[in-house]
Amino acid sequence: MSKARLVITAVVLERRSQAEVARAYEVSPGWVSRLVARYRLEGEAAFAARSRRPHRSPNATPPEVIDQIVELRRRLTTDGLDAGPDSIVWHLRNRGVAVSASTVARQLRKAGLVEPQPKKRPRSSYVRFEAELPNECWQSDFTHYRLGDSSDVEILGFLDDHSRLCLHLGAHPRVTGSIVVVAFREAIERYGTPASTLTDNGMVFTTRLSGGKGGRNGFETELRRLGITQKNSRPNHPTTCGKIERFHQTLKRWLDARPASSTITELQALLDDFRGHYNEQRGHSALAGCSTPAVAYQARPKATPGDRGTDRHTRVRRDKIDKAGKVTLRHHGTMIKIGVGRTYARTPVLLLVEDLDVRIIDATTGELFRALTLDPTKPYQPIDRPPGRPRRNS
Repeated sequence: MSKARLVITAVVLERRSQAEVARAYEVSPGWVSRLVARYRLEGEAAFAARSRRPHRSPNATPPEVIDQIVELRRRLTTDGLDAGPDSIVWHLRNRGVAVSASTVARQLRKAGLVEPQPKKRPRSSYVRFEAELPNECWQSDFTHYRLGDSSDVEILGFLDDHSRLCLHLGAHPRVTGSIVVVAFREAIERYGTPASTLTDNGMVFTTRLSGGKGGRNGFETELRRLGITQKNSRPNHPTTCGKIERFHQTLKRWLDARPASSTITELQALLDDFRGHYNEQRGHSALAGCSTPAVAYQARPKATPGDRGTDRHTRVRRDKIDKAGKVTLRHHGTMIKIGVGRTYARTPVLLLVEDLDVRIIDATTGELFRALTLDPTKPYQPIDRPPGRPRRNS
C-alpha cells in the first residue's frame, strides 16, 4: 500500500487530525492537506503518482525547427553528404535558425534517426593537430573506386591541412609517380608552393623504405627542388594522415549516393562537382564556426617553403656486377647503368651514393672499383680508364 493511501485512509476513515497523521508518517502537514483535498476532488485518482513535468516549457525547441532538423537529416543522408549535428547546425544557420549541436543531437535521437553508441571512443580522447597557416602542410593520398563496369580506378587528392581545402582531385586508371608530380605542380600553380607535405609511404610519394634501391623518386626530387619539407607517416599508422583519409570517406559517401560512372571521364566530372561543393558550399565541422574550406583558406596569410639547398641525399645499395661488367642505379625514377669492368664480373659490391657522387667498392674487401659523378642525361656511364691501368686477374 502506498503512503498516499495510508495517509488518506487515516484522515478520512479513521478521522484523525491532519497534523497527527503528518507526525505519524513523517511527512509535511502541507502535503497531507493537499493530498486530502485532491482525494475529495478526484477520488481514487489521487492515489496515482502525478507527473512532475512542467505545464509549460518556454525554452523547448519549436515544432517547426524540429521538422527542419529531421528534413535536413534525411535530405543530406540521401545526397551522400555529412548529416551530423554540426552539419545540420550550419545549414540551419544559413536559414536564419539558431540552434545548438546538442539540441540537434537530442532531437535526432528522439526521432529515431541516430543509433546511440555508448562504447564509441569519445572525441575528447583523440590528440588533434592542425597547421596554423594555409599552405603550411599539404596532405596527399589516393584511394580505390569501382566504376559501373566493375573496373577499378584510383582517385588522387591533395588537401590543405589547415583549411581542409581540396587542392586537387583526379581519377586515373592507376596513380603513378609521374601523375603525382603533374598533379602537385598543377596545385602549386593555382594555390602557391606549400612549406611541407605529409603522405604515407607509398612508392609514388617516397622511396625511403625501398632499401636504398630507388633513390629519390620524382615527387621527392620536386620537393627538394622547391625547398619543401617532406613528412611521412610511420608504417601502419594511417591516423597520421587522418584528414585526407576522412576526406576520402566523405567523397565515397557522396559518390555512392549517385549512379555509378561508366567511364573515368564521367567520374572526373562528378569529382569536379564534389570538389566545388566541398570547398565552397559545405560547412566543415572541424573549422571554427563551421565555415567552408574556401573561407578558411583565404582568412590567413599563406606559409612558404624554406631553404633545402644543403640537403644531401645519401644511401647505400648492395648489388652484384653482371657478366658484362655493369651495375645499375635508379636516379629520379630512371635506371642508369654504370660500367665497372668485366674483370670484376660476379663480384658483390656496395654502391655508396651521395646525390650524384657514387663510389663502388668490393663488398668483402672494401677495394674501390670506381668513383664517379653521375651524368643524369646519359643512361650509361662508361668507364673512363686511364691508359696503362692494370686489370684485375680473373
